[in-house]
Amino acid sequence: MRRLGELEAEIMDRFWRWQRAATVREIVDDINRHRDTAYTTVTTVTGILFHKGHLTRTREGRVWLYRAAATREAYAAALMEDGLDASEDRTAALARFVENLDADELAALRTALRDAERRTEG
Repeated sequence: MRRLGELEAEIMDRFWRWQRAATVREIVDDINRHRDTAYTTVTTVTGILFHKGHLTRTREGRVWLYRAAATREAYAAALMEDGLDASEDRTAALARFVENLDADELAALRTALRDAERRTEG
């Protein structure tokens, strides 16, 4: 999975934060509170995000309503998986990643590992 470009990330951030469907107009209006972005540019990038599978869409009258296809956390997990795939030694890459975690992240990882272990046992 490729990292999102700057505007792609800005658009996806809104869907992830809002946790609801939205129109391109809503996205443009929100972005334009901080900087000028053309409606056509956001329409194009939103279409690209749909075709890449990051967004779903449904027609409501004459307007498309878009929604995030997955959570921000699922996207981040896919990026981490791709990062492991980039290594010739996934185990070493994973170990290096774990070395960089702080105490809270290590505790969360331990919990996730215990939960995963229970799911595979049960």
